[in-house]
Amino acid sequence: MEYPPLVVHPPQHGGRLMTVMGEPVGVAKSVDDVEAVLRHAGLHLDEVALDDPGLIEWRGGGPDAWG
Repeated sequence: MEYPPLVVHPPQHGGRLMTVMGEPVGVAKSVDDVEAVLRHAGLHLDEVALDDPGLIEWRGGGPDAWG
């Protein structure tokens, strides 16, 4: 099954907006929040990589950038 990419926007005000197809799906304060959105979408985290550009588009820094 294919999913549209989760876009994690640049850090602002202590968090990073997450969107799918332009619609907000939450604000991440850490990579744990990103993983929670992926789990909610039905993805098994042992089967995906957070650096997979087909799954997550990181803007303004990767999973280590939380400003």
